[in-house]
Amino acid sequence: MARVTASGVLAVLACVLVPLALIAVWVHDIALDTDRYVATMAPLARNRAIQDAAVVRIARAVDVRVNGPAATAQLAAWLRSHGLPPQAAQAVQNLGPQLDTAVDDAVRKAATRVVRSDRFPRVWDQANRRAHTAIVQVLTGQGRGAVDVRDGTVVLEVGTAVDTLKKQLEDEGLAPAKAIPSTDKELVLFSSDQLGKIRTFAHVLDVVGNWIIPAVVVIAAAGVLLARRRRRALARVALGAAVACLIVAILLSVARGYYLDHLPAQVQSRDAAAAVFDTLVRFLRQALRTAIALGVVLALGAYLVGPGRLPVAVRGGCEHAADSVARWADRHQVRTGRAGTWTLHHRRWLTLGAVIAVAIGFAAWNTPTALVILGLVLILLALLTVIALLAAGGRVTDAADRPAA
Repeated sequence: MARVTASGVLAVLACVLVPLALIAVWVHDIALDTDRYVATMAPLARNRAIQDAAVVRIARAVDVRVNGPAATAQLAAWLRSHGLPPQAAQAVQNLGPQLDTAVDDAVRKAATRVVRSDRFPRVWDQANRRAHTAIVQVLTGQGRGAVDVRDGTVVLEVGTAVDTLKKQLEDEGLAPAKAIPSTDKELVLFSSDQLGKIRTFAHVLDVVGNWIIPAVVVIAAAGVLLARRRRRALARVALGAAVACLIVAILLSVARGYYLDHLPAQVQSRDAAAAVFDTLVRFLRQALRTAIALGVVLALGAYLVGPGRLPVAVRGGCEHAADSVARWADRHQVRTGRAGTWTLHHRRWLTLGAVIAVAIGFAAWNTPTALVILGLVLILLALLTVIALLAAGGRVTDAADRPAA
């Protein structure tokens, strides 16, 4: 009784810990690793929503203004003093607002050229690389960099981009750009009043990120080994872990929707905020999908090797199909010979070897995805099909040799 209870407790614990382990690995290996973080955030420099938000924010940061009404009033007065008719002078003076609009359009076009150019991705990558220590600050409260955190708001300093734009405007002959102050400009990336709780949670995950995956594997293996029906226990643990990961994936989508629906006023673009969120959690989503696919495959595999009526029927149908192919090949003088006989006598070990080889391939894969799992399953099915066909050929050969003997 104690053994059954311990097995059940360990199985449930393993199912709960699988998604938590994936989150811990994501925090430890993605959010807190400089190279991986920069590689993760790099595509955002080409994202149109991010570029549009950067154009708006940089243009506001530049804040080039020409007092159009005052300038046109002085010009109109000068023209009147030189004999220009009053109506014509008034028309010149009315051009003040259009002058302001023209200057604003020039600044925005120059900012767009800078953001759309090949220079912006380099500036973006440099800013994000310097921001690695600040990401640590966001999640653990330690460090300082281009990203800053104040009152639950995460902002990225775009001073480098502003300086680049300033030089671009000066090169294009826009004299007021010389008056742009050299002050830090900021682009709001994230804002949440729950950032303190997120920091605490992230710190705990960072501490356990190095050993939680092996611990979960050991817990799951112990739960399966202590069970009386290990095959059924394996199927339940795999399916339970898949369901737990599915729940976390759904909660992540709900959290995304809630966050985007409650964006603070500091965030300039909903699309840009969505792009940042999706990019940051991209690998976490991928890991959850991989775990779901792996759990379903393991559960299905454990079920199909069992003694149930459907698994027996499936296996019997496959054997019958393999025998039919082998008999057809034998009638057409296509025989497996000694290879088929040897495969028939060592089929169990060959099957086990194929499963182990595919498992090693999965473990050696750097970042497996659901598609990788599907590909490995297809490879395993192909290997098992070859083994089944060779074994069927061996049975035909033995049946042919038996009367002769």
